[in-house]
Amino acid sequence: MILLRPACERGHAEHGGLDSWHSFSFGGYHDPGHVHWGPLRVINEARIDAGRDFGRHGHRDMEIINYVLDGALGQRDSMGNSACIVPGDVQRMSAGSGVIHSEFNHAPSGRTHFLQIWILPAVQGLPPSYEQTHFDAVDRRGRLRRIVSPDGRDGSVRIHQDACLYSGLFDGDERAELSLAPGRLGYVHVARGEVVVDGYPLGAGDALRYRAQRSISIGQGRAAEVLVFDLPVR
Repeated sequence: MILLRPACERGHAEHGGLDSWHSFSFGGYHDPGHVHWGPLRVINEARIDAGRDFGRHGHRDMEIINYVLDGALGQRDSMGNSACIVPGDVQRMSAGSGVIHSEFNHAPSGRTHFLQIWILPAVQGLPPSYEQTHFDAVDRRGRLRRIVSPDGRDGSVRIHQDACLYSGLFDGDERAELSLAPGRLGYVHVARGEVVVDGYPLGAGDALRYRAQRSISIGQGRAAEVLVFDLPVR
């Protein structure tokens, strides 16, 4: 089973310089058909104007991943971390027993465009922790590069869940395939550009949900940047 989630059907919120599209129920947007996919709970596509921020707020028991597409995202947290996240960086914050942080546009001008992803952890109440790694574009060109995993394999950032996230860049004849083990779920999110995934022509913000499928096949990209999740059934 493959289910299409068109970008235009996502939830949307704009708050004076903070623009966000929600793939799953979030804040004031509630869609009972799109609350989570396995432990994947949130994919928010956000754009922040220069000088704007999300303000200090708290999280508990959530694996939070920031993935910047354009600009620079600043982050400060109660663990003492202060970071700037740019395209190619993957930042992971395990909120665990509780953390306070703020996010803001770190670029001196222009909008910062990024994805924030939440994954439910397998264990609650863990000490909060932080990790950030850079993945060069050449390592993601025409392939699916593992960037998040439960054990840090291949230099990926580590989360407390049996889930993997891959990033790939595709143009022209470049193709990639990811096998899914029996009983696993898949999820594809197109971050930008155009691409064909298992026969579905997709554009920026479009997504596919996979259940009881053996693989995910990607090709025919046009400046495409694609995220692919390999997930347990929650």
